[in-house]
Amino acid sequence: MDAAFTAEQDEIRRTLREILGKRCGPDEVKAAVRTAAGHDRELWQQLARQLGLPGIAIAEEYGGVGCAPADLALACEETGRALLPSPLLATAALCVPLITALGTEAQRSALLPPLATGGLTAALAVSGPALATALALTGEDTSGQWSGGGRAGGVQARAAAAGGAGSGGGWRLYGEAVQVLDGHSAGLLLVAAHTGGFARSRTLLFLVREDAPGLVRSRQAVLDETRPQARIELRNVSAELLGDEGADVLGALAATGRTAAAVLAAEAVGAAGQALARTVEYVRGREQFGRAIGSFQAVKHRLADLYVQVQAARSAAYYAAWDPEQGGLALAQALEALRVTAGEAIQLHGGIGFTWEHDAHLYFKRAAADELLFGPVHRLRAHAADRAGLFADRADPADPADRADPANPVAAPAPAAPQSSPDPTSPPTSPPAPEKVAV
Repeated sequence: MDAAFTAEQDEIRRTLREILGKRCGPDEVKAAVRTAAGHDRELWQQLARQLGLPGIAIAEEYGGVGCAPADLALACEETGRALLPSPLLATAALCVPLITALGTEAQRSALLPPLATGGLTAALAVSGPALATALALTGEDTSGQWSGGGRAGGVQARAAAAGGAGSGGGWRLYGEAVQVLDGHSAGLLLVAAHTGGFARSRTLLFLVREDAPGLVRSRQAVLDETRPQARIELRNVSAELLGDEGADVLGALAATGRTAAAVLAAEAVGAAGQALARTVEYVRGREQFGRAIGSFQAVKHRLADLYVQVQAARSAAYYAAWDPEQGGLALAQALEALRVTAGEAIQLHGGIGFTWEHDAHLYFKRAAADELLFGPVHRLRAHAADRAGLFADRADPADPADRADPANPVAAPAPAAPQSSPDPTSPPTSPPAPEKVAV
């Protein structure tokens, strides 16, 4: 494995860092999240035109850059450093892979080019607080119960009366979804809905346009404003099926979740690294007792521990970008590094760090919100361990039942030979010593 970055990747990183350094400071971030869109539209178009950021992982035949998911993860590390509020995650990391994997050729040709140029943004809507479950990050629900399960709640889909589902009659959706990333401003919604009742229960994905009659979207107040979320209400909304009814939707969502986990890990590492850098800069200049507080040994030790944790998380994120199968573990390590680093940043900034308006709280909010959306960390690790079979039950080789004849596995072990009766002429044996029991 060659872990070195190519010249093109280094150029992407350098250019993106330069643009975001000029246009995405803490004050600009706070101003952008309070707009109706929740992000700076002008900056988003600049990133799309100059770098092709939303189409970085879209094939060239559909107007994209044609790079690998690793390049998207590298770009997201830089957006994480600046805490850039943008529809990049929802569009490029969640929706584009699903459209590419499940969409028909006509759907890919119609949707991917505008998504690649930034003219169209998309959002993935799943019912309830189940985004991590839908993406198989914290567990695998092969029945798709998170999408409604045929019961009240969630989002339900039914074939339109005219002609049925298979004759071009379309579909109708009803229900609601919460915690939809950038759902209030996206021009296209990918809605996961349950259909088929109990007899043919399954989960499908549907395309809903922003101007569809019966669609109601409202932006929600959330902890991290750089991750805007919306509540989506579908009131008998007309929708188009993504792909066909036989598509493996749950498998595509799980594959998308693995890639998205690698992207999120890189983004969290970028945020953790920047929070650490800002803290180091502060302790170098802040003086107490006539000397910089960064010169105290206790502060040095805390910063050194943070540096090691951030670098370990960065290594895991880079490896997951190369092998998305490790995305869950890398995401767990990166989220933990971001949470610890953001908390220590507040502590080491002293009294000023505890004020809610301080910039350190932007990183703290991002850490808390991401763990709520895609975690928690212990569940990410537990699911990764289950997938790897780390704690699978193993038979004890010392058990006599495991030494049975392999040709006859159901045969019981041979009974022990009966002990012969004691010979009355043999000298008596001494009784066994009493067993010592610890009290």
